[in-house]
Formats: sequence, C-alpha cells, structure tokens
Amino acid sequence: MTLTSSDPTVHSAYRYGALALLLAAGAIAIALGYQHLGGLEPCELCLKQRYAYYAGVPLLFLALVSLSAGQTRVAALLFGLVALGFLGNAGLGVYHAGVEWKFWEGPTACSGAQQITANAGNMLDALKQTNVVRCDDAAWRFIGLSFAGWNVLASLFIAFLGARAASETVHPR
Repeated sequence: MTLTSSDPTVHSAYRYGALALLLAAGAIAIALGYQHLGGLEPCELCLKQRYAYYAGVPLLFLALVSLSAGQTRVAALLFGLVALGFLGNAGLGVYHAGVEWKFWEGPTACSGAQQITANAGNMLDALKQTNVVRCDDAAWRFIGLSFAGWNVLASLFIAFLGARAASETVHPR
C-alpha cells in the first residue's frame, strides 16, 4: 500500500510514524537477538519493558495503514496511544536503571537478597529449580548505559516521534 496523498503534511506525519516503527521494530529485534543468539537472558523488568514494543509495533503499522487510507483521526489516535505507551515505558526504564544503580529497591522477585534455604539437603534441589535473572545487576553496558538506560532513550525518542506524527496528522504545519 502506498501513500497516495499529495499533501506534504500527511507525508510528514507518515515519515515520523514510519521512523518510529523502524526504531521500535529494530529495538525489539536487538533485544530478542541478544537473548536468543547471544544468550543474555532478560530479567523480570526487562521483559516488562518489552510490552511497549510488542504493542507499539503493530499499532504503529496500523496507524500508518490508517493514514494511507485517509483515516487521519484513527491514525492520530493510534500514534497518540503509542506515544503514551512509550512515555510510560521510559518511566519503567528509569525505574529499572535506578534499581541497577542501587538508587532504590527493585522487585523482590529479582533483586535484593535472595532467599537461601537453611536445610542443606534441600539446597541442591532449590538451586536446580531457581533460574532468576537479577534486576539489580546490569549484565551489559555500552558507554555507561545498560539496556535499561538505552531503553529510556529509545522509548523517549519513539514517544516523541509518535506524538509528532499524531500532531502532524491533526494539526498540519
């Protein structure tokens, strides 16, 4: 499906939305690649941060299709929902990065002191059953930022692009 409108503002909204889609799909592909190809298992908070991408990618696609079909209100609504979702995801990323830097406590299921059994006979069984990836220990950093930190930046940028696409759809400049 191609964008047939000659209106340059629609093209501008489409470009912002398409860039948001490309970045969101690329970010989740990188995360899944590190997990499945690189063996870097995600923690509980990492998995929760993926929800915005799992929802955002198809919503952005639908928004672009709606925009191409001339359904500007639907497209603007979808772009706006994506922007809000990624803004919330950036907040979750800040929380996760703060847990990694020990600014505050994380979820008890994946950070802080882990429960150790007092019974030595049960210890081996407990170790075999426990596969918890810690939320308060960044497994990877690039230029000082963990995946959580990079997710904050990516989510804020995708939120900006989604908001800009919604704005360009409703109020062309």
